[in-house]
Amino acid sequence: MNVSAAASGGAGGLGGIWDAIVTDFAKLGEPAAWVVFGQVLMIDIMLAGDNAIIVGALAAGLPADQRRKVIMIGILAALVLRIIFALLVTQLMQIVGLIFAGGILLLWVSWKMYRELRHSGESHGSPEIEGDEHAGLRPAKSFAGAAWAVAVADVSMSLDNVLAVAGAAREHPGILVIGLLLSVALMGIAANILAKYIERYRWIAWVGLVIILWVAGKMIYDGFIDPKVGLTTLFA
Repeated sequence: MNVSAAASGGAGGLGGIWDAIVTDFAKLGEPAAWVVFGQVLMIDIMLAGDNAIIVGALAAGLPADQRRKVIMIGILAALVLRIIFALLVTQLMQIVGLIFAGGILLLWVSWKMYRELRHSGESHGSPEIEGDEHAGLRPAKSFAGAAWAVAVADVSMSLDNVLAVAGAAREHPGILVIGLLLSVALMGIAANILAKYIERYRWIAWVGLVIILWVAGKMIYDGFIDPKVGLTTLFA
């Protein structure tokens, strides 16, 4: 059973999604299912916290009232975008080459995360978000500039999040659905808390980076050889 089948058609579709969730979580006694669920959870934690850090760093140079508005706009926009991309993920994952492209995109995310972990920081940070002083980003100079930079970052990171979760849990549609719901909840409720702990315990960020690199490699491999949506189908 795939996610597209589970997500199709009204009440039957909702019933299919619920069946997939029950089936996958009934298998959590199996090591493979735990590995997938752990990957999805770590991806959600890392990218929600990273999103909060980037938003805070971009807003850091603004006056306090404008800074708070940009941070709120950034978090709400990321929340909405994650919901939109999550609703579209079943269609997106059927596009030939998109899984491969998503893997390449995650490699870029991994490189950016690595640079942030190694960087001394160029922003003094914003009081509202802990850890953003080490983001390696220059704060925006105006409200409009910050809002635009945050919007671009949100689109990229929300798509990264959804594609990463989908890539990690393609064979487990129930875990995929729960992972997407978790990504929305973590971004909307706990992004700043996650950012604080990621900054305090840097090893969490390194573990998250390794997992995202693994998922990126798997997506690139699957996106090349998959018999339905892999790049090889273009040359068959």
